[in-house]
Amino acid sequence: MIASKNIERIEHSAVKLTITVPKEEVAKEYAALLAEYSKSVQIPGFRKGKVPAAVLERKFGDVLRVDTMSRVMEKSVEEAVKDIEEKPLAYSTPSIDEEPAFAVDADFSFTVAYDVFPKVAEADWKGIEIEVPDVKVGPEDEERELKEIQERNAIVVEKEAGAAAAKGDVATVAYKELSEDGSPVAGSEREDFTFEIGSGYNLYKFDDEVIGLKVGDTKKITKTFPGDYEYKELAGRTVTVEVSVAKLKGKSLPALDDELAQDVSEKYKTLEDLKTDLRAQLAKRLEDKLRQLREKEVIDVILQRTPVDLPVSMVNAELAMRWENLKQQMGMDSDEKLDRVLSFSGKTRADLLNDWRPNAEKAIATRLLLEKLTEVGKFECTDADLDAEFKRMSEESSLSVDEIKAEYEKRGSLEYLKDRIKDDKLLADIIAASKVKKGKKLSFVDLFADNQ
Repeated sequence: MIASKNIERIEHSAVKLTITVPKEEVAKEYAALLAEYSKSVQIPGFRKGKVPAAVLERKFGDVLRVDTMSRVMEKSVEEAVKDIEEKPLAYSTPSIDEEPAFAVDADFSFTVAYDVFPKVAEADWKGIEIEVPDVKVGPEDEERELKEIQERNAIVVEKEAGAAAAKGDVATVAYKELSEDGSPVAGSEREDFTFEIGSGYNLYKFDDEVIGLKVGDTKKITKTFPGDYEYKELAGRTVTVEVSVAKLKGKSLPALDDELAQDVSEKYKTLEDLKTDLRAQLAKRLEDKLRQLREKEVIDVILQRTPVDLPVSMVNAELAMRWENLKQQMGMDSDEKLDRVLSFSGKTRADLLNDWRPNAEKAIATRLLLEKLTEVGKFECTDADLDAEFKRMSEESSLSVDEIKAEYEKRGSLEYLKDRIKDDKLLADIIAASKVKKGKKLSFVDLFADNQ
């Protein structure tokens, strides 16, 4: 069908495909369509299937030409891309670049544009220098973990009569917002509202103001909220709230002893067993975090050295997938419901997708570059590698190796796991060949708080 075709690469991994179809093929397609119309169209005064071509052309001329052009374009594009490298991505439908001139008795030339898989160069990862924070696990980290275990195993008890509210207490209060004349603001009243003082889990954030109050006390609190306050109805406002304390409960922490260790897990016999395991867990968390930082740093360098021109449709497909994942996580069964939830925070779907876009582009480029490097480096995931990974997962969970393997097979995720193992091997080699310098000193807590 095609007389000629020409491919021109343009930005964002897209192409323009220009095709010329000879007039004989155009005429043949027009005749075939005319025959179809003749068989199916009913016109008064003519038997079905016996309508003369001239009559059909007078009545349906414009429609026939448009349909013919559409068929010629569809068939010729399909033929043109069969033997070329630049095939359209699954989610990129070829679109007309400019409205073409069409006649049934002339050669037909047209241009379509579509996205193709991006060309990915072999990334340069030689001589990389990176810097990661200097962090060590200290006694204070062990103490903090033990304190958290105490908190999780604490018993909440009523405080003694006359005791004052303190940070960490569980308070039950009634509150209401007051208007300028001192009357309650309709709809602002709450009874039997329970929260932990210091958690900030209350609309008006009056934690500090209730410290020192006793059961039965009432206090009027005036607060001014910033313009970017998380609750829009209070942002930029100054309000007065009346708070009355109904109940106060304090936490009774268990002693740090062998009994507490045994309560935490049957695998611990003594407090020292628990401490030993905590130190190992902290060391493992630190090791994993620093490894993640090293990987992030080398990937950032590789991305800078080897940019990938991403197709717009590929990025949009990634964003659409993230949108669907968010809907599932939030238990939403329609876009409209999620749109309404977003509107409460002053955002639209377009705002959210734009916020996600840089991260989505980086994720895609990273994936493409790692795939290229594992392919070039011939990194493989063997059965032994899989078995070792399943064993590691089992040791860090309550599941057996067989249970973990069955879950991966059930979800159809084995190939993703294999790819991850190949990536891990690649990144380990890159980091081993890189110069890793110690950065600024950070505490264990600050390292994880930084979200690096």
